[in-house]
Amino acid sequence: MMHVTDVLLSVLGAPPAYLDPGSGSILIQLLIAALLGIGIAARSYWSTIKGWFGIKSKAEDEDESDDK
Repeated sequence: MMHVTDVLLSVLGAPPAYLDPGSGSILIQLLIAALLGIGIAARSYWSTIKGWFGIKSKAEDEDESDDK
């Protein structure tokens, strides 16, 4: 029975590798940490990201309407 890691390593040209439960859990923790880190970074720069698409927040819309 082939595992996902065997298929990925064979596609990359590496010989099949054995991953013990400790290594597997570290890889899973690394993946979860990376996803959470990306989420936190996106939340920190959310206003900048919205600006790239021309989306304004309600506070910016209210400030512009007050200026008129």
